[in-house]
Amino acid sequence: MIAPDRDRLLRACPEPFLIVGVGGMLARAFQETLDALRIRHTGVTQAELDITDADAVLRRVREPVVINCAAWTNVDGAEQDEAGATAVNGRGIEHLRDACFESEGLLVNFGTDYVFNGNGTRPYKVGDPLEPLNAYGRSKAAGERALAHMLDYLHVRTSWLYAPWGNNFVRTIARLLRERPSIRVVNDQRGRPTSAEHLARATLALLQAGARGIVHATDGGECTWYEFAGQIGRLTGATGTVEPCTTAEFPRPARRPAYSVLDISETERLIGPMPDWKANLAEVVARLEI
Repeated sequence: MIAPDRDRLLRACPEPFLIVGVGGMLARAFQETLDALRIRHTGVTQAELDITDADAVLRRVREPVVINCAAWTNVDGAEQDEAGATAVNGRGIEHLRDACFESEGLLVNFGTDYVFNGNGTRPYKVGDPLEPLNAYGRSKAAGERALAHMLDYLHVRTSWLYAPWGNNFVRTIARLLRERPSIRVVNDQRGRPTSAEHLARATLALLQAGARGIVHATDGGECTWYEFAGQIGRLTGATGTVEPCTTAEFPRPARRPAYSVLDISETERLIGPMPDWKANLAEVVARLEI
């Protein structure tokens, strides 16, 4: 992958950047990446800027580049409160869109593989029909529709996000394998893991390349959750073992797509090959915050 370059990025996107949703996993990745590039940026937490408040968003958002990392991410929780999830992931995006239109800013937003139905047999392309299986996916699809008539935006669909910090699958599995002799993980849901730090770098590289509209960005390769968990165990040297199970054996409130691999070929054409998930995972596990 082509790493973002400060001078080239600033020619494409002027400073300062605004990061919305500071305190979350992806926002931290962007903060650290922009710091390393010496690009001026400010940030607001979800408490400091509630994106469901249209007036507050219009008053605050003035920067030329707005990176929205604020989102409802509780997939199962959305089943009990779809209206709440849609207020954040749908109407919140409408409010950011309107504010960026007023200030002539560029909006960067993030989507999910869960907007697809999971019945596919080849990686989902950007233009494939949206058919979410659960409330979370429907809320994210509402955000995509909010951007449909906006001219200057980049919407990055991604999947299975993880980092050395925050609430994510990698840290959870690493902890469980320390605490328990064995755990069971589903082996019939297939997708692409994504390092949050890689996603931040890839997004900035896409901006540098002039990408607009909807794109896909993940780690390279694909796996099941069971295979993902097994690799976490090997890299951490955990004593616990990972056993496969089916989705039917591990019911959750929200339905998950069986196959949600995103097609990243256009992104790779623009900025180069995505690092394999095993390589990105090894880099993250080496710095895992326990």
